[in-house]
Amino acid sequence: MAAQGAVRALTDLTTPRSTSRATQGATDLTTPLTTDLPAAAEPLDGRNTAGPREVVSLLTKLALHDAPTAEQQRRLTPQVAAALVDAGFPRHFVPSRWGGTAGSFAGLLADASAVAQACAATGWCSALFAAHGRLAAYLPEQGQRDLWAQGPDVRIAASIVPPQGRATEVAGGWRLDGEWRTASGVDHAEWVLLASWTLGPDGLREHRIFAVPRAELTVLDTWDPVGLRGSGSNSVAGDGIVVPGHRSFTLSALLSPLPDAARCHRVPYPMVAGPIFAAPVLGAARAALQAWTDECGPTVPGKPGRSLLLAAASARIHAAGLLLECAADRADHGAVTPLSVAENRRDAATAAAMCRDAVDELFHASGMRGQSSDSRVQRAWRDVTTAAGHGALDLETAAGAYAEAALASRGGR
Repeated sequence: MAAQGAVRALTDLTTPRSTSRATQGATDLTTPLTTDLPAAAEPLDGRNTAGPREVVSLLTKLALHDAPTAEQQRRLTPQVAAALVDAGFPRHFVPSRWGGTAGSFAGLLADASAVAQACAATGWCSALFAAHGRLAAYLPEQGQRDLWAQGPDVRIAASIVPPQGRATEVAGGWRLDGEWRTASGVDHAEWVLLASWTLGPDGLREHRIFAVPRAELTVLDTWDPVGLRGSGSNSVAGDGIVVPGHRSFTLSALLSPLPDAARCHRVPYPMVAGPIFAAPVLGAARAALQAWTDECGPTVPGKPGRSLLLAAASARIHAAGLLLECAADRADHGAVTPLSVAENRRDAATAAAMCRDAVDELFHASGMRGQSSDSRVQRAWRDVTTAAGHGALDLETAAGAYAEAALASRGGR
C-alpha cells in the first residue's frame, strides 16, 4: 500500500497558501498544537493492523491541520480522505483473500482514537470505513468481488440503521427508491451500504442490506449538525436503482460468524459495534482534556477545585480507555458468549458516557474562553457530545441487554 498521498499532502503543509478566510482560519486554529501533535498509540497486540505506524502519524498531523476546514465545509478534505486510505483504514477488516488486513479490534481502537484526538470527524470516518468493510464481508462471493476485485482500499459508507427507502423485489435482485439519512464520509466513498425492509420467504419482514456504487446515488447536502461537522454524514437518494441479488444480505447474518474466516469475522456485530463507535469518542475526549489544560489551566487563584476537576476528568477518560481496551481484547481473543457480547456493549456505552460526562464538566468549567469560536475545548465538547449520542452507545439499551444476559448466565449455572 503506497503512502504517497499522505506524504504529498503533509508536504503541502509547508507550502505557502492563499490567505483566504478558510485557510487563514485553519492556520490560526492549529498553531497552538503544531508542536504537540498526538502520536498514534501502539495497538495492544504489538502489531500495526491499520497501516504503517509512520503513515498513521502522518494522517494525524494532516487531520489536525485540516480540521477547521473540514468543520467549515462539513466534510473531510480530499487530502485527508486520501490519507486515511493510505493509513489502511478501509482495508482493515477486508478479508485477506482480497488483499485486506483482516485486522484486530485492538489495532483499530488504537489508531482510530489517535486520529480522533487530532480531528474527531476524521477519526469517526476512519473507524466507520473500517467497520463497513467488515460488514461488506458478509456479501455473497460475487458481491465481494464487485467491491474488491481491483484491491481492498475501497471506502464504503453506510446507512443501515434504521431501514429506510423502499426495496422492491425484481427479477435477479432488488429495486431501490427513496432516501437514506446520515451516511458518514459518503462524499469520498466508492460504495454505499443501504438498508430497507423487505419480505422474506415466510412473509415476515427482513432488515436487508444492499451494496450500491456511490456513482448511482445522489448525495444530498443535509449534514449541518452541532458536532462531528466534518464527517460529511449526508443523506443519499436513489430512483429505480437495481441491485443484483449477489450484492445483498440480511442484517440477521451479522449475528453469525463467517465460516473459515479470520477472528474479526467470527464475532457477532453486537459484540463489536459499540467499541468501534466509541473509539473516536475516546480520542476526542483526550483532545478535550489536552485543550482544556492548554487553554484554561488547572491552577487559578481562588479556584483550587480546578485541580480536582482536572484530576477527576483525566481519571475518567483514562478509565474509559481501559474499558475499551478490555472490550477490544475480548473481541480479539475472548470466548464469544451471550454474556461476553453484552459485556462489550456495556463497556463501550459506559466508556462513551464517562468521556461525555468528563468533557461536559471541562467545558462548563472553561469560562468565557471555552465559549470562543476558536476554542478547541468547545469544539471537542461538541464532537464528543454528538458522537456519544449514537444509538450504538445508548447506555440504557446496553444495560438492559447486560442485565438480561447476566441473569440468564446465573440461571444456567
